[in-house]
This record gives sequence, structure tokens and C-alpha cells, in this order.
Amino acid sequence: MIRITGTIETYHKNPTCIAESLKADNMSSMTTTAQDNSVVCKISGDKLRSIVASVDDYLMNLSVAEDICRCVSEN
Repeated sequence: MIRITGTIETYHKNPTCIAESLKADNMSSMTTTAQDNSVVCKISGDKLRSIVASVDDYLMNLSVAEDICRCVSEN
């Protein structure tokens, strides 16, 4: 059996807000943390299709979290 692991790191003005927003949707194979000025998501699994689907969901949620955190910080 193969094991697939990967890391997605993105840079933001408010990484804590974004990481906290994303944590609620983490699957058991994912961890999301804020580090300095970035958000780091570590993902692992043994089925490529599941990993691809999880990354796709994560990126969509990341886009929404960015918008929400931007709006909150402007007010």
C-alpha cells in the first residue's frame, strides 16, 4: 500500500483567522495551522482520488476564508 503526503502553504495578511476558519472542515487526515505569515495544511492518505478531492475542497474553502477574513478585518 502506498502512502501519499503533501503540504500546501499559502501566505496571508491574517493567517490566524484563515487557519481557524479552515480547521472546522479538516478531515482526519488533515491538519491546518497558522505559522508566521502563512497557513500550512498537511494532508495524507492512501487513495489518490480522496487526496485530490480533499485538496480541491480545501482550496475552495481557502478562497471563502480569505474573503471572510478580509471583510472582517476591514470592519
